[in-house]
Amino acid sequence: MTRAVLIGIKGEKGLWLADLEKGTIVQYKHRLTGDLGKAESWRAKGIRVEKDVDFAVTLTSATVVASGLFEG
Repeated sequence: MTRAVLIGIKGEKGLWLADLEKGTIVQYKHRLTGDLGKAESWRAKGIRVEKDVDFAVTLTSATVVASGLFEG
């Protein structure tokens, strides 16, 4: 199973790295090379790139996501 996901959001510059094991998301600041670099250049041209992702949605509010969580 994948333990990290590199995310780019349409209309936003830059990428984010989600570490699923640590439960963190940080802005990815390293230069991409090889196939990832090629995919990022396609993204800059408006071409959507995805691999091994079967569900992804951007949300306008974190309230919707957190509304079902019980914190206590």
